[in-house]
Amino acid sequence: MAVTVFHSPSHYGYTTPPQYQFLPFHFDRRADGTVFMANEVGEFLVLSSTTFHAFTAHALTSADPQYFDLKAKHFLSDDQSSAHLDVLSAKYRTKKSFIEGFTKLHIFVTTLRCDQSCPYCQVSRQSQDASTNVYDMSHEVLEKSVRLMLAAPALHITMEFQGGEPLVNFELIKEAVELSKVLNEGVGKVIDYVLCTNLTVLTDEHLAFCENHNILISTSVDGPAELHDKNRPMGHESSHALVTRNIRRCQEALGYQSVSALMTTTRASLQHPKAIVDEYLKLDLGSLFVRELNPYGFATKSATVIGYDTQNFLFFYRQILDYILEINRDGHTFSESYATMILRKILTPWPIGFVDLQSPSGAGIGVCLYNYDGDVYASDESRMLAEVGDTTFRLGNVLENTYEEIFFGDTMQAIAAASCNETLAGCADCAYQSYCGADPVRHYRSQLDLFGNRAVRDGFCAKNMAIIKHLLNLLIEGDTDIERVFWAWINHESSERLRLPEV
Repeated sequence: MAVTVFHSPSHYGYTTPPQYQFLPFHFDRRADGTVFMANEVGEFLVLSSTTFHAFTAHALTSADPQYFDLKAKHFLSDDQSSAHLDVLSAKYRTKKSFIEGFTKLHIFVTTLRCDQSCPYCQVSRQSQDASTNVYDMSHEVLEKSVRLMLAAPALHITMEFQGGEPLVNFELIKEAVELSKVLNEGVGKVIDYVLCTNLTVLTDEHLAFCENHNILISTSVDGPAELHDKNRPMGHESSHALVTRNIRRCQEALGYQSVSALMTTTRASLQHPKAIVDEYLKLDLGSLFVRELNPYGFATKSATVIGYDTQNFLFFYRQILDYILEINRDGHTFSESYATMILRKILTPWPIGFVDLQSPSGAGIGVCLYNYDGDVYASDESRMLAEVGDTTFRLGNVLENTYEEIFFGDTMQAIAAASCNETLAGCADCAYQSYCGADPVRHYRSQLDLFGNRAVRDGFCAKNMAIIKHLLNLLIEGDTDIERVFWAWINHESSERLRLPEV
């Protein structure tokens, strides 16, 4: 049997033991010749090429100006830093603490009925007067779903209502909230409630119930009236007039912090970056979430009419970000939510709850969806695939399966195997890995492969890497005011929400 013999350190040029040891890191060479370095917890440094080569050759000494920067940010350890691994592991546990408690966001699709016909809708929405027996969640499915939600180990969970338009089945929402509170008396969880609604059918009864039960409102505003009404048509009536009026009603009744909105970018949106931001400012919404079109469900049918490529979206996104930065420099704190979540990962040790930027992926692990028919899916996007006949990510049914069968079955195991970007080809060695996430559902949709191929650039990697690099460049090359603005965004936006719902 052959025995492998390792060469002595002197074979590699070391005549004395190295002064320091490397801690895990990734790097990328920037356009100006400098080297960007990031470690497992997202701390970063930019070194000159000369310093980087000295560091990697174990030739850096404690007299070098950046030696202690590398040490403080956990890129190296030496004999004087015995606690470094303990500190680094504590930061890593903090970054991954979103995993504790398993699934925290529980989405309930109370109905498929809706009064709008948005061209980018990803589900097979039904008209408002369609059969309630066919397209509404039954009382039996609701009770089984609520019991499954409360069986999750997480102590703090979010119960989110989606559709269709959930308010057209308001009686079931009332039943769901009241039932969850009764059943929770013997469980003791903290439950947050979120209602995702287009706000077009809002009544005083709806508002009173939301106020009594501390229900947060999430809605959609795509921009000024002409753009919003084009993206979200509603017969002969202006949906923009309704949603803006009812946003004001919600703000007055529930408080400004209880109302949030996102916009979906269509081809028509690309020409109006400033007008979209101005609309959010006019509505006192405090932040804007810029969402691209998702390649799921029925939205794919309209992509040739309202779609665009990733580069067009990125140009539009940078225009919006530049304008928002101008507004902040003038003293008005107003944030872009997607950038803020990435900045939180770059600048703080704290995790984020947004499932699209998590590793392990949030699908099933951070979020699950109870469909109106009792089927359980790993995410909202998984449900959208099922709407066009692909049930790959169906975890089970509340009327047929136990909690263990649903959340620990073969489907969930397959998702979990592809959910860590630390082990994915193309991600494992990426310098920006700790700021990004894994999305097996998206990879499957674009490539019929849960693991995906980053070289194919299905849009997920290309978009995230471009935005992450842009934010890092602003931090590295910008003036001191940029970091002040970014910290204001992080402090301004609540981090309690698991994700911004998709209405």
